[in-house]
Amino acid sequence: QVQLVESGGGLVQTGGSLRLSCAASGDIYSNDIMGWYRQRSGKQREMVATITSGGTANYADSVEGRFTISRHNLKNTVDLEMNNLQPEDTAVYFCSYRKRSTATYFWGQGTQVTVSS
Repeated sequence: QVQLVESGGGLVQTGGSLRLSCAASGDIYSNDIMGWYRQRSGKQREMVATITSGGTANYADSVEGRFTISRHNLKNTVDLEMNNLQPEDTAVYFCSYRKRSTATYFWGQGTQVTVSS
């Protein structure tokens, strides 16, 4: 099992910035993939960004150039720096951990990000 604890999020105006952080514990292996997903009201959960232990990042087209994901392998943490936030970024953001060995996902409890226009 993997436990994920998120922090950050909140309310920000259009064009503002926020930083999300996530700490993982439990059955952690550096080869596994960490990332962030989000779920907007009435929509399915979607990938925002993922990162490997080697630092290879993958972004959704909608956030490319505005969001930056980073990972600290020794601390088992992953952060998401969000800049130039737009109202369409309003969502519940979930930290994710995917075990390569079993293709199993683990999720954080979610943190609300609200961008006011």
